[in-house]
Amino acid sequence: MTNTAAREASRSEAMLFPVDETTHVALDEGPSTTDREDTRLTRISATADSFRDPAFMENRVAPIHRWVPWIAGFSGQFVEDVFREFLPNVLSQRPLVLDPFAGVGTSLVQAMLHGYDTVGFEINPYAALAAQVKLRADLLDEWRLDELIRTVEQIPQNWDGQTPPEQYRPAGFRSRIPFFSARVEPQILGLLELLNSIPDKLLADLARIAFGAVMVKVSNYTYEPSLGSRPGAGKPLLEDAHVSAIFAAKLREIHEDVIWLKSELSENGYASTRREICCTNFLTLQDQLPSGSVDLMITSPPYMNNYHYVRNTRPQLFWLSFVENSSDLRQLERDNFGKFWQTVRDVQTIPLQCDHAKLAHLVATIRETRVESGAYGGPGWANYVASYFNDCDRFMRILHHVLRHGGAGVVVIGNSIIQGIPIATDQILGDLAGNNGFTLEKIIPLRTKRVGASITASSVRRGEKSAVTLYENAVVLRKR
Repeated sequence: MTNTAAREASRSEAMLFPVDETTHVALDEGPSTTDREDTRLTRISATADSFRDPAFMENRVAPIHRWVPWIAGFSGQFVEDVFREFLPNVLSQRPLVLDPFAGVGTSLVQAMLHGYDTVGFEINPYAALAAQVKLRADLLDEWRLDELIRTVEQIPQNWDGQTPPEQYRPAGFRSRIPFFSARVEPQILGLLELLNSIPDKLLADLARIAFGAVMVKVSNYTYEPSLGSRPGAGKPLLEDAHVSAIFAAKLREIHEDVIWLKSELSENGYASTRREICCTNFLTLQDQLPSGSVDLMITSPPYMNNYHYVRNTRPQLFWLSFVENSSDLRQLERDNFGKFWQTVRDVQTIPLQCDHAKLAHLVATIRETRVESGAYGGPGWANYVASYFNDCDRFMRILHHVLRHGGAGVVVIGNSIIQGIPIATDQILGDLAGNNGFTLEKIIPLRTKRVGASITASSVRRGEKSAVTLYENAVVLRKR
């Protein structure tokens, strides 16, 4: 390791990662607040020729990206396209790339591979650790990783007659059916004992992330795409699995990628780039980023679809000791961008705090829908919508502070249907950006979603059939 790389690794670990080691739909509720807004929304429509599909699917076979499956992520190819358009001629000074909702680090890894400085924010500690491990993987001793793999490969599948280390079962974890079958759980506990005995922190963190990536695969649960039981998805219980062999195969994949990454960074002279991930909420940003320090922001914040990102990683959070009880999960839920309906439905009326007349009309309309259902009807969902766009407005204010003059921001976002009412989230986000010192350059359609009535007629959408098409667009902003 070079002295520069060592300093960067030490600096990143000490400063910014506090992990405990133990389709396009316009609003149709009346005219725009001004004729100028209507003209702009017509003018900025664009084709998707410049950006490829942002879906995470491509990452499943890409080096480094394939380590951790992440339904909410987007593809490395899409990030490449954004770099090509907004950072085409970087010669003397390394640009700083920001992802405020970094997930497992797709944008950050792509920036690293291009030799750009990068910083990300992610409140989910499992996802944040995955991003950190990827960003520091070139500092890993691959020989130690190889030794670990050979140790894991020697672990037998049969635990008959042995007493598993019960202390590694998380006491606060609950599931409707046994999460692991009787023949699988002892293997899981044995692997956790091994992971907790690894003295090298970076290697131990990598092993934890690899374990988290395969643990649902050997459980009685499955992603369809949200986490649910195998029987609930029409699949049989998983009575047995060779857990150590599956874990070793994941480690072998990672070992191969580590060697590739070291070669890539060394060959291009990118070993000393700044790479940081903050396990915190971007909306609470204080001193981590100076004013005007960011050249390009690329992100995809949680969509307004009440997808429960925290609960979808609940097994990893508990079994890898990121959380101990349900109160820890509730804190993550409360800190989430846009909140969850479950956390705001029962509180008093949450007012809309941003200046947007059409949105205010939408929220008021939702609030008067199904009033007889109380929090489960319009009143609760209106709180959810107001919370979401209040956070969008805060996001734009903070982004304007950290982005340099003329710097670009690309936000991948989807529209929504709340209580039967279509909401063009991308257009509203563009309006809020304009209110906070940005020029809305264009909205680029990326893809429509082929979804059935189970989505468009879900409880979020009021339980009625809808002809609305769900889509994802890229909102392109420029700081004035």
